[in-house]
Amino acid sequence: MVKVLEKAGATVKYNTDQTCCGQPAFNAGFRDDARDVCAKFIKDFSGTDYIVAPSASCVGFVRNYYSTLFNNSSLHNDVKELHKRIFEFSDFMVNILGVEDTGATLHGKATYHDSCAALRECKIKDEPRKLLAKVKGLELLEMNDVETCCGFGGSFAVKFESISIAMADQKVNNALQTGADYIISTDLSCLMHLDGYIRHKGYSIKTMHIADVLANS
Repeated sequence: MVKVLEKAGATVKYNTDQTCCGQPAFNAGFRDDARDVCAKFIKDFSGTDYIVAPSASCVGFVRNYYSTLFNNSSLHNDVKELHKRIFEFSDFMVNILGVEDTGATLHGKATYHDSCAALRECKIKDEPRKLLAKVKGLELLEMNDVETCCGFGGSFAVKFESISIAMADQKVNNALQTGADYIISTDLSCLMHLDGYIRHKGYSIKTMHIADVLANS
């Protein structure tokens, strides 16, 4: 992601002290622990024009749930300001930098998976497809039920394993029916889940994060 952003003209700083956005603790019901981690996130990413993440899940959490943790607190205004600065990678590339062609090359066929966080929490749909449409040698194919969840959902995959696996089966088979060589997404959590199922079944289709695709030249 850094490679692509720098090629697009952005000056990128990576804070090596950064940790988690706080979502796992929040989703598990540990609100006080989540608040501590989220407060650190706010501090770690202060003083920059933009915050760009290769995960719509993290961005969606910061945008939609930080306000519930810090409402009427000393960090209330910091959270409001943070909302304006944080972007998922493909959203930032297309809508802030105005870049769609990164000069990337990837030969083969691909299908794109809309992660729940990107689609529902960040309202991202067209941006990844615009970027992938400019990748030389890549044919983009839409799968059936493209907006259906892959079945990961963090702890959902542990608590409801059989349902999670069935959802992964549906998603992977829809991808296979397109004849694609790759499943591409904005979220590594989805891709990790799908890749585990693909490896278990011995399928040849591969998973790739969109940043890896756009950095390929």
